Amino acid sequence: MTHDFIETKDGTRIFYKDWGSGQPIVFSHGWPQSSDAWDAQMLFFGQQGFRVIAHDRRGHGRSAQPWDGNNIDRFADDLADLLETLGLENVILVGHSIGGAEIARYIGRRGNGRVAKVVLAGAPLPLMARTADNPDGVPLEVFDGIRKGVAENRLQFFKDVAIPFYGFNRDGIVLNEGIRDAFWLQSTFAGIRSLYDSVREFSEVDYTEDLKKIEVPTLIIHGDDDQMVPAALSAERAVKIIRNATLNIYQGGGHGLPLTEAGKFNADVLAFITS
Repeated sequence: MTHDFIETKDGTRIFYKDWGSGQPIVFSHGWPQSSDAWDAQMLFFGQQGFRVIAHDRRGHGRSAQPWDGNNIDRFADDLADLLETLGLENVILVGHSIGGAEIARYIGRRGNGRVAKVVLAGAPLPLMARTADNPDGVPLEVFDGIRKGVAENRLQFFKDVAIPFYGFNRDGIVLNEGIRDAFWLQSTFAGIRSLYDSVREFSEVDYTEDLKKIEVPTLIIHGDDDQMVPAALSAERAVKIIRNATLNIYQGGGHGLPLTEAGKFNADVLAFITS
């Protein structure tokens, strides 16, 4: 069991965990979380004979908090630096939320050479924000409200966001205080500058051209009750752009599927990557 740091090409220290042996699976976490969000997957897939690796995105978790460089190009280049430093090939890339955008941009910038398969869960792809070319998107004012919450009332904001993030506001769903507390704790470890800057990256950036460059088999998992990233704006469109993609919709599923439905999620991903 290993945890350590790499130094990226721009001198930023990135924390990562590297456990087990076998074909590598690299996990990219969502906002405002850290690699700890993947614990249920790291344990499961490590026990299945895979080498499991997860890093804290710059500005998040135990990684450095630079003032500049909190953008999707740099996030993708950090992922590239991690894969290159560890010498990883035939990699399965698994991304949740903005982690899926990070993977898409990595392939858009670096190609498919090191990649065997891709899994995108709750990913905001291809484009979330309303624009002239995306009239059904989410109004920019919504994302401005998120930025305002981060800037002015961060500690309460993330306690509140955890509720719709995991669907705890739905009838019949019992609030799991442990999950809510873990989400909030991870948000407090993230740098406020990175949290603020990242909002643009998961809302206003168009990933269409990146998705077109994904050539490996891709599994898209999304909840039909995702209150953070509506499936109609993302998964249902992304599956039509990626040339070799399969869409798995979880009925009643929310945004935090890797945790709230870890058993089903792990089984579905395992079936996909071993097929």
